[in-house]
Amino acid sequence: MSHQKSVSHHRKEFDEIYQMIVEAHSRNWRAVNTALIRLYWSIGQYISIKTREAGWGKNTVEALSEYISNKNLPKKGFSARNIWRMKQFFETYSKYKELSAILTEISWTNHLHILSKTKSIEEKQYYLGLSSKHHYPERELARLIDSSAFERTLMADKKLSAALTEFPADTKGIFKDSYMFEFLELPDNHLEKDLRSSLIKHLKQFLFELGPDFTLMGEEYVVQVGMKDFRIDLLMFHRGLNAMVAIELKSMEFQPEHLGQLQFYLEVLDKDLKKPHENPSIGILICKTKDDEVVKYALNRHASPTMIAEYETKLIKKSLLEEKLHEISQKIEFGEEISGE
Repeated sequence: MSHQKSVSHHRKEFDEIYQMIVEAHSRNWRAVNTALIRLYWSIGQYISIKTREAGWGKNTVEALSEYISNKNLPKKGFSARNIWRMKQFFETYSKYKELSAILTEISWTNHLHILSKTKSIEEKQYYLGLSSKHHYPERELARLIDSSAFERTLMADKKLSAALTEFPADTKGIFKDSYMFEFLELPDNHLEKDLRSSLIKHLKQFLFELGPDFTLMGEEYVVQVGMKDFRIDLLMFHRGLNAMVAIELKSMEFQPEHLGQLQFYLEVLDKDLKKPHENPSIGILICKTKDDEVVKYALNRHASPTMIAEYETKLIKKSLLEEKLHEISQKIEFGEEISGE
């Protein structure tokens, strides 16, 4: 029997053995990573105490780094800079015992991105949770932080419509107030069809930007009402919410009449496509720009669970989003209405 025929004949058994190997590698990585993070924590704790109680400073830590390097250890990672990072790592999280378990589930490289690029403990906890749950590689986690996913998600949570806050499943942390499509490299005068086709062409990046649990059901998804066909720009399904998500794209500023079209699609989906065990369908209208006050009034009497968001073709400065989030938080704290700029 040839090798090819043997593989075909024993594919199920071979797949089971392959899965054993994958799981063993995964367990081995987790064990090694856990030991490494605990080591760095212990070193960071030791250095923190010595700097505070024994006056250790830059010269001492540099001497320590040189001493360790001369011992010819099999693993690198003990430069003076990295030792200072271990101290920062310990001092950042030592007051938050509830995070101790999750810290060992994340690679040191990802820890460094979170430590250097985030400010509040809430922001750090957000990225720690994402990195631990979804095992993001360094490049993907860095992109999330650089694109201010935390601020954009928090802003969306603060603006959820009544229909979304009353949804059968928790919708917090699912949507973003603005979506970053810098990976599309679209011209400024692009059309909606250009936006849609580019998102499908870069489907992996698009799904990553949408967030975990989104899957694509279809592009220009056809629904029939009477003798007419209608096309939903993008029909998704969200496993966590157990619901279909209709996404409509508008390469212009949000207009209240856009909601009528989306409302129609949601009605068709719920009556004709939704399965008995699924939750009501959700609509996301992604526009070039939006005025939050216009959005607020438009959604006040809109019964369907709907989210209105913007999209950007270039990354926004993190500082600008932080300022906007701070303004929104202050308005909510003092009971003011959230309005547009």
